[in-house]
Amino acid sequence: MSVRSHGYHYGRPAEAPLGEAPVRPSRQASWADTPWRSGPATHEWDDPPTEPIPVIPPGPAVPDWSRLAPAQPYQPSTGFLPGAEIDVASDTVLTDETLVRHHRATPTEGWRLALYAASGGRINPGQSPHEAARVELVHRIRRPLPAPHRVAVVSVKGGVGKTTVAACLGLVLAELRGDRVVALDANPDAGTLSERLTGPGGPTVRDLYEDMPNLASVAELTRYIRSAGRLHVLGSEQEPAMGEAFSAEEYLDVTSLLERFYNVIITDSGTGMVHSAMEATLATADSLVVVGSPTVDGANRASRTLSFLADEGYRVAAEQSIVVLCGDRNSPDVDRALIRSHFATRCRAVVDVPPDPHLSTGGRIDPALWRGPTRDAWYLLAAHVADGFGAPSPTAPAPPFAMPAHGPG
Repeated sequence: MSVRSHGYHYGRPAEAPLGEAPVRPSRQASWADTPWRSGPATHEWDDPPTEPIPVIPPGPAVPDWSRLAPAQPYQPSTGFLPGAEIDVASDTVLTDETLVRHHRATPTEGWRLALYAASGGRINPGQSPHEAARVELVHRIRRPLPAPHRVAVVSVKGGVGKTTVAACLGLVLAELRGDRVVALDANPDAGTLSERLTGPGGPTVRDLYEDMPNLASVAELTRYIRSAGRLHVLGSEQEPAMGEAFSAEEYLDVTSLLERFYNVIITDSGTGMVHSAMEATLATADSLVVVGSPTVDGANRASRTLSFLADEGYRVAAEQSIVVLCGDRNSPDVDRALIRSHFATRCRAVVDVPPDPHLSTGGRIDPALWRGPTRDAWYLLAAHVADGFGAPSPTAPAPPFAMPAHGPG
């Protein structure tokens, strides 16, 4: 049948395939050849005697993908952290760091903080490169720790700052991490770790060891622990005769108990490398911190400590150790750069702690009184220690106490 619309008769042509222009039907007669029939007020076309035009349903649309523009590489907008080399096909792209716009970090020191505060936060100059580097150190220090970690602070020479290093390292780790950190004084010669952190007096590791069979809870353990901020401290015996009796087996028993309640155990090994507790300290340490000073004798003794460790079967531990040059003793006539270069070839990292009037007094340590460069050095040391969290222990796989016996000579 035909369809009438506005006085015209037409049929629906078949739809052309996608991508091709429709074909117009050819006219069989001209305008002049068409018969007219007049009416009262209108003129109409005569219905042509044509056959009904079949309606052909359209075929399925096949998209022409070649007409689409090629995929463009990801271009990050201002304020997003990932660079242009990001793999957008990876599932790792769907994270907070890559998807959320991160605003400029708020400054916390110097003229940048003053400008930010004076403008009511409307002007944010961001953090300085030094402050941003410190923030990065804090992220490293807070690295996840899968298992308890033992840190041994050692040196063959006394008076180079081992106790200072052990105390400051413990303070930084305890303040910046959310887990429990304890500092243990294993010095057999009346060590001063507890005195430098919490003041004189108090229970000792000997008291804890003798009462271990009666300890049934962590609450009972805390009777022998003193606190310096978030750092817990277990002092050494102040009677030298009693201190010498603290053997390797006793050290292992105490540290095994501490591992049940603490994530990081820092041992201040005291003077010398040959007493019994020192053997157990080296045999079970996950990280070694070798302490020296930027002086001729201090640097020489730190180097001898590394050689001693290598000769006694702890070569890997020595190579993975961290050397700290404690600046309590220093001289402008000593080539500190040459000392750092020497140790950089023999260990994993070197930390040069600058002189600090607060630490050089040898009194009680207050982190609030550290100078800025001193604080940065302790942060760097803690970051290097945390870099080893989760790594295999560098100590030799030989049985404990493999070090040879040393006679009185």
